[in-house]
Amino acid sequence: MKIHSRLCDYITLTKPEVNLLVVMTTAASYNLGCPGPLHVAGLINTIMGTLLVASGTATLNQWMERSWDAQMRRTANRPLPGCRVGPKEALLLGVSLSLAGGAYLAAVVNLMAAALAISTLLSYLLIYTPLKRRTPLSTLLGALPGAMPILIGWAGASSKLDGQVWLLFALLFLWQFPHFLAIALMYREDYARAGYKMLPDFDTDGRFTRGEILVLSVVLVIVTLFFGISSGPISTVILALAGATFLWPVFKLALSARRKMAMRVVHASIIYLPLVLAVITQTNTHK
Repeated sequence: MKIHSRLCDYITLTKPEVNLLVVMTTAASYNLGCPGPLHVAGLINTIMGTLLVASGTATLNQWMERSWDAQMRRTANRPLPGCRVGPKEALLLGVSLSLAGGAYLAAVVNLMAAALAISTLLSYLLIYTPLKRRTPLSTLLGALPGAMPILIGWAGASSKLDGQVWLLFALLFLWQFPHFLAIALMYREDYARAGYKMLPDFDTDGRFTRGEILVLSVVLVIVTLFFGISSGPISTVILALAGATFLWPVFKLALSARRKMAMRVVHASIIYLPLVLAVITQTNTHK
């Protein structure tokens, strides 16, 4: 029973719910970046290496923030603040996963994918993580490594970054703002308790942040529609409907400061992204 419990804690440290997004975006980007027929073995190898680095990054992030996680209700029961995993264990796990992932990508995929993965880890841990306690601009900077799985997947498939990859990168970059800013609104007091500056001090009623979510969500939907325009009317209609469905709770959040509205935006964003990626992957074949 203890072994099972410890294993579950180790898995929790890797943030599997976040890694699901990493796998999904890496796979979609690899598919779109293939210059010929899909290379299944290459896809699996790219996903595996990226997943290892992402798991190591998540573990090291929690190791760095363990004392502050203990001060927030939503994170106080994580393995480190809950004292179920020791700091040395977590550090060893995080470093091992990260190095294994980088080495795997370099050896089995290509050096560009490995370099992008390691740069993602470094920018997330050395720039985004410490800035969360200093400035709300950390969300902007954190969205860059957050969108890097797109580049890793594409590089894993073609060993270069060209074509639609930058539009795809912009899509994931923009998607993070309504998703994570809505979470910041939901847990504003919790973040403040631990000293995290996720929202501007002047935005006491959340009106500025809610307006920011609305504007960036509209831009996100517009960027997404470019993929539909390039692949035909059916895709355009599907993406437009998905965008309208996503924007509805966003619009309602802009008019209401209720926590329930922010939660609906988070849920809508979780549905929107995989749907859009599925449509884009199925219809944008340049092979």
